[in-house]
Amino acid sequence: QTVNWPGCGETDIMEMIGGSGREKTTHGTIHWDNNGSHAQYGLGYTLASGTFADEYHVFTIIWDANTIKWYVNDVKFNEADITPDHMTEFHEKFFFIFNLAVGGIWPGNPNASTVFPQQLKVDYIRVFQVN
Repeated sequence: QTVNWPGCGETDIMEMIGGSGREKTTHGTIHWDNNGSHAQYGLGYTLASGTFADEYHVFTIIWDANTIKWYVNDVKFNEADITPDHMTEFHEKFFFIFNLAVGGIWPGNPNASTVFPQQLKVDYIRVFQVN
């Protein structure tokens, strides 16, 4: 069965918007369908110094039947309650997408200040399931 966005749900483990000094902030966000309307909830985490590109970081979510919790380098920065009836998307199967996006609604279209080429370096991905 195919379910369109946002009815399929979306969990952004980490999302960054480049340019203008934003390279030191990451966001953890969920998107879902709330009675036919797009709903979202998220918070950001900003490094005290440097940027995320300076070194590898560990981005983690802990997702159980009640909550999704976001961490950067073992520091929790966001938590969402997924128990309300209108959030059934987060109790279904999900898949991973690794996306180095350029443009879009949030950052806007690339322009003369956009730096190319860009890279997305991933050292490892680990998934655990506790029964």
